[in-house]
Amino acid sequence: MLRTKSTSWALGAALVVLLSAGQTIAQGAAGGRGQPQGPREVGVMPVTQESVPYVVTLPGRAVAVQETAIRPQVGGEVREIVYNPGQPIKTGDTLFRLDPETLAAALAAAEAGVAGAEASLTSATAMVERYRKLERSSVSSVDLSDAQVALAQAQADLKAAEAARDTAELALRRTTILSPIDGVPDVAAVSIGDLVTANQSEAMTTITQLDPIYIDVNESSARILRNREKIEAGNLLTNAGGETSARLILETGEPFNGTGRMVSPGVTVSPTTGTVPIRLEFPNPQRLILPGQFLRVDMTIGTTRAVLIPQRATRRASDGTLTAFVARDGTAQQVTLAEAGSYKNSWIVTQGITEGELVILDGLENLRAGAEIKPVPVELDANGVVRNLPASDQSANAATPAASAGGAAQAPATAPVAEHQAPAEATPAETAPAATAAGAAPAEGTPTEETSATTTEPATRPAARPSTAAQPATPPATPPATPPASQAE
Repeated sequence: MLRTKSTSWALGAALVVLLSAGQTIAQGAAGGRGQPQGPREVGVMPVTQESVPYVVTLPGRAVAVQETAIRPQVGGEVREIVYNPGQPIKTGDTLFRLDPETLAAALAAAEAGVAGAEASLTSATAMVERYRKLERSSVSSVDLSDAQVALAQAQADLKAAEAARDTAELALRRTTILSPIDGVPDVAAVSIGDLVTANQSEAMTTITQLDPIYIDVNESSARILRNREKIEAGNLLTNAGGETSARLILETGEPFNGTGRMVSPGVTVSPTTGTVPIRLEFPNPQRLILPGQFLRVDMTIGTTRAVLIPQRATRRASDGTLTAFVARDGTAQQVTLAEAGSYKNSWIVTQGITEGELVILDGLENLRAGAEIKPVPVELDANGVVRNLPASDQSANAATPAASAGGAAQAPATAPVAEHQAPAEATPAETAPAATAAGAAPAEGTPTEETSATTTEPATRPAARPSTAAQPATPPATPPATPPASQAE
């Protein structure tokens, strides 16, 4: 009986200790939630003014530099198709061969005519010379004059015969059809055995020169005038020599490897569209660009000084207003921005923010104007990802007072994930078994440490509530362990 009473007394004392510990933990958690939260950490980056290229993007269409339709200059039967469609050819390469027999016979006849004309000329020349010797004796001056006329006629007949021979020879050579330009031939529109005529309307094939290639774009005449005003006002600095460089964007969105030059700036304005036609020339050694293809052209007119704001730091309202948050006097202030286009992943801002201000990049979720913030320097990498700056002496000095004021070891501002993990290392679920086995003394120290961690954490990061909400899971685990002990007794 005495043993039963002493056992019951010990169990009751242990239960009182556990209940006291649970109340202390609950009070500490409630106190931590009730305390006002500290400034919110946000990633900031100073705004700088840079020299930004002034780029105008225009839609364009590819046009061949040269495109020739091949037609026969003489008639005849197609005997051979020499070229391979799609394979580059040079000027003078053979494309087709026609039947040469008819024209070869015509050439032979022309050569015979030349021979006859030469014989007539020889006879007329000899007669004139003989009449000159006999002019004063037996030949009258009238006969001499007639002989001289016959000589001139023989000379003219010889020239006509030679011209006919040259024509026949040229026609025979034209039975072999050659390429007039460098380029890529199309599929032949005729087959072997087809009969073609001189200067027919239907082309036998087409040859297109693809390197270089023209890109035709159309620019608004109003924007051209505005750009000229900016240049005259000094707000836009033109490139060296006043040249305009151009970059081509393919249909896949990939940039084309090559820089274009302006061939024709355009001297007329379309009465229907109000645009000025501009022709650019690009190298095309790999024949990636084909005539008729639609592309985009980025024309760099010059450079201008402007403030760049990363696009991820801004918000676009339903009415089109562009806004961003900046850090001023420890609070987040919302500003309205005026942009003049984009460059890479940033807006080109002309009004609303000045150089040197801290724009907020990270921690924008649920951020409101006037909220207290704790700026943390960050940077953007080449992929547009926000990364913390390397720890410096100034950031280390700023982190030390904050850690001592909290009364507990905290993670630096550059590692916010560690702040969530620190309070979870000493949860009440782990300290309750030790308190039951050792007595009341260890149980009193555990809630004190948990309360200190819970109180300090909101001052550095308000999102530390999950570790506090997990504490009420400890008291239900203790009462089930007590009844079995009393029943065993």
